[in-house]
Amino acid sequence: MEKQLGSISNNRPKPAAVGRTQSLHKQRLQENLLAYLFMAPSLLLFGVFLFYPLLQSIYLSMHLTDPRGRIAAFVGMANFQELFLSERFYQSLKVTLSFTLLTVPTCILLALLLAALTQSRLRGMRVFQFIFSLPIAISVGTGSVIWMMLFHPSVGTLNYFLSLAGISPVGWLTDPAWALISVSMMTIWMTLGFNYIVLLSGLQGVPEEIYDSAKIDGSGPIRTFVQLTLPLVSPTLFFVAIVSVIGAFQSFGQMHILTKGGPMYTTDVVVYNIYQDAFVNFRFGIGSAQALVLFAIILILTVLQFTFFEKKVHYQ
Repeated sequence: MEKQLGSISNNRPKPAAVGRTQSLHKQRLQENLLAYLFMAPSLLLFGVFLFYPLLQSIYLSMHLTDPRGRIAAFVGMANFQELFLSERFYQSLKVTLSFTLLTVPTCILLALLLAALTQSRLRGMRVFQFIFSLPIAISVGTGSVIWMMLFHPSVGTLNYFLSLAGISPVGWLTDPAWALISVSMMTIWMTLGFNYIVLLSGLQGVPEEIYDSAKIDGSGPIRTFVQLTLPLVSPTLFFVAIVSVIGAFQSFGQMHILTKGGPMYTTDVVVYNIYQDAFVNFRFGIGSAQALVLFAIILILTVLQFTFFEKKVHYQ
């Protein structure tokens, strides 16, 4: 009996161990409170400018509103039903997908090519790096005005060079066959700076010893780039692809300044369609419904990219 009591007393936690555990819990709680204190300004900004507008959009999508944005009537899912029966919505979605396919792969490949050509430490390369990075410092409005002058049908530089080559002028922004291509060209130029900087930093992060080992093994430049460099910078490419797709689906400024969604709705992307419904026609309910559908599409595309393409990413 005494042995059993002794074993029970030995199994009881000692006061020093209990005090140490309580102090660890207390320290952990203090650290968590301190972390939330530092995160509070960011959480407040997210709540005001992200979460509240999202909840407000959900609320407005189920109501009809007057021109001042005040609630007129509750309609439930009628706005979504009208949206999915609208041919113009599917047209704008098709234009958005075409715009994304035209801009995202082209810009990534061009930025990767420029980054590969200028990653060496040769004399004068920093000048080219500075030039290729310049578009990141130009706003969408400024860039759109610059390209509007380049696309001008009579005094534009592009048509001037075409005339020198004996080619008839092109209606860059007025021809339905060229309008989306023209806006895509401007967008590629605008996003090239960011993609170039990110991909250049990824290429410069590859250790030089790996390239030296490849040269010793007799690997040529193209083979080294395809079989060695690309797998090592695949996390950077994956990040650039996700950001570029999201940015393409959210494009608005260049369409609004250059084409106003025309001609014949060939540049009427989803975001511009939302702007037209909400802030021109004062149909805030249907505009909010389109915004939520666009959010769902971007979320699904991002999840698909993480599901299928992240498997081919080689993290170091």
